[in-house]
Amino acid sequence: MTTTHLRTWRRSARTLAGWASAIALTALVVACNDLRNALNVTAPDKIDTGALRTPANAQLLVNSTQGDFECAWGAFVVDGGFLSGELMDATLTAARYTLPKRAVDPSETFYSLGECDGLGVYTPISRARYTADTTLTLLKGWTAAQVPGRDTLIARAAIYAGYDYIMLGELFCSAAVDVGPEQSSNQLFALAEDRFTQALAAANTIGSDSLKAIAYAGRARARLDKGDAAGADADAKAVLQLDPNFVFLAKADAATSIRTNRVYAQQNGLAVSVDTAFRGLTLQTVGGGTVPDPRTIVTDVGRPGGDRTTEVWITNKYPTASTPFVVSSWQEMDLIIAEVEGGSTAANIITTLRQAVVPNAAPYNGGGSVKDTVIAERERQLFLQGSHQYDVRRFNGTPNQIQLLHKAGDPYPHGGGTYGSQVCLPIPDVETLNNPNFTGNG
Repeated sequence: MTTTHLRTWRRSARTLAGWASAIALTALVVACNDLRNALNVTAPDKIDTGALRTPANAQLLVNSTQGDFECAWGAFVVDGGFLSGELMDATLTAARYTLPKRAVDPSETFYSLGECDGLGVYTPISRARYTADTTLTLLKGWTAAQVPGRDTLIARAAIYAGYDYIMLGELFCSAAVDVGPEQSSNQLFALAEDRFTQALAAANTIGSDSLKAIAYAGRARARLDKGDAAGADADAKAVLQLDPNFVFLAKADAATSIRTNRVYAQQNGLAVSVDTAFRGLTLQTVGGGTVPDPRTIVTDVGRPGGDRTTEVWITNKYPTASTPFVVSSWQEMDLIIAEVEGGSTAANIITTLRQAVVPNAAPYNGGGSVKDTVIAERERQLFLQGSHQYDVRRFNGTPNQIQLLHKAGDPYPHGGGTYGSQVCLPIPDVETLNNPNFTGNG
């Protein structure tokens, strides 16, 4: 966390210190056959930086890591949607044009210092990472006698930390943590892998298949991101062995702005539209006809956005402000296996995924490039779940793979100019200018 971010976090924490002790803590009950609830707790909130760091508040500390993670995740999905062409801007807010335009300047504060309900990402993700790592360190320094359920809390904190590092590594071209040096995306993915490995160790200690599956799933994504195909394949298979119906959710809550499902909030405010590349997608059926692909069904609301120009199409995936995000799922694990193994394994997985949503979908016969088909299947299956932006980084511009609809140099419809070439966000000036350990600041 940068010095600037740390000061911001402390200020927000102090405002909550007066009432944080009154928050009712809900005990975490982990059912091995209910992965959806393995990490879900009631009303997580931010924590004071000092007074609450006691063993008696261990549950509250972990609840806070969840709250920070879920807040950041929603902004991560929307901002990644802009960069990857899933979403287009429909506002008159010039300050945010550069993100969907893929031409963000490091001096901009919109993405660096903004809070998650305003689609800021660097500060919210850095805060989430800091609270998770700090809580993990505290838990490891306390004993099981001091903290009932200590290993469960360690596993949860480590899982959140792992996903926080994934967000930093996928969305940003580089980042820094704890006022440290600049780190590449691959270095951040290695840190994510380490946190998930710690979570697995704790989950193994208590024999929790639920937590093990979530940790394996996170590590599979981290390993795939950093190019460890064999490791990702093994972890994805481990998830499906533990639960073939695996899903891990990030909760949302309509009661507060920072907990609201961020895609729904942007759609409901006519501030974003699903981009044209993700409208009208269909699946072929056994009889040779086509039907809308249920995974990417979108609706024309019949009204323009705030700019009075952009026709707003919304995804049916997030129908309410309290609809949770799917962070990881059995479908993602299948797609990791399909990408790594290819061939008949990939063909069978593609058929399974399609027929899970359209029972009479035509089986995939392996025609064309299997890898290209897997990539296209990821676009649909993981639509607006926070995965497509890094897929664009991995595959953008390669022959017959991901080709952005709006290419660098194409006219940008808001405020003139042209689309840029960014597929990740630059490390912001708030980091480079305030971090004494950043390259060139010594």
